[in-house]
Amino acid sequence: MDRKRVIGIALNVVIALLAGTTINARDLGQWDDPANADLKKWYRELKQPDNPAVSCCGEADAYWADAFEATTDGQYIAIITDPRDDEPLGRRHRDIGTRIVVPKNKIKWNEGNPVGHGIIFLNRADSVFCYLPPLGI
Repeated sequence: MDRKRVIGIALNVVIALLAGTTINARDLGQWDDPANADLKKWYRELKQPDNPAVSCCGEADAYWADAFEATTDGQYIAIITDPRDDEPLGRRHRDIGTRIVVPKNKIKWNEGNPVGHGIIFLNRADSVFCYLPPLGI
């Protein structure tokens, strides 16, 4: 078999494995209070704009990002403004003022937001699942 064909087969296997991988939101029980039922449902139903079958993940992956920058070359940068304690949310600490470049395909413009903050959903390596800009943008 030639090298290009082997590489092509290997890439197809990797793509198939990644397509079958699910991303689970981390629900740590922080929304078990019946008064938070609607908010819990909203987090669970929020889907990635570029992959509507996949969750944005949950509160344990969410950081308030009420500030942003738009660069002259069209990049969108979310700035973390979240002062909440990370431990009860089970999330990795990120300092206020941390800037995260948001890929355009991860920005959700079409979603209501009951939280009242811009929200960025990040994995442990700072890859963006979703970004909901602050209201009024």
